[in-house]
Amino acid sequence: MGKMTVYHGSYTAVKKPEILKGRNTKDFGPGFYCTVIREQAERWARRYDSSIVNTYTVRLNTDLDILEFKEMNEEWLDFIIACRSGKPHAHDLVIGAMANDQIYNYIADYIDGIITREQFWSLARFKYPTHQINFCTQTALACLEYVSSEEVVPYDRT
Repeated sequence: MGKMTVYHGSYTAVKKPEILKGRNTKDFGPGFYCTVIREQAERWARRYDSSIVNTYTVRLNTDLDILEFKEMNEEWLDFIIACRSGKPHAHDLVIGAMANDQIYNYIADYIDGIITREQFWSLARFKYPTHQINFCTQTALACLEYVSSEEVVPYDRT
């Protein structure tokens, strides 16, 4: 499998990525999240006072258990609901669209019975593409090679 470049937005340089298990509210469960879209990593980084985009190369091991969602569909939605409810999975790597803050609210409304599944899908339209790769295991993390870290200009908060 060929090499690809991925990005991780943070408040610091992350030379040795770790799997974070503190929150169950992530789309694809605990892990280390990256994206192939640099602008998205910049948005992630700009949530912090110190905004750092980390760059990695990755060559995926063919023995990994990879779950990839090529589109937002029923399976994608059900998987995110399960992960955000704390249900574990055994995948090494999960790839797919990200449920941004707006979509997160729609998912919460669906889980709480405020909106129907059909209403969720009519509301769940992205203004720009999103992408995330969750490295869920140490075996998956071993495929990442740190390249660099770069500070990005934060949004003007005035």
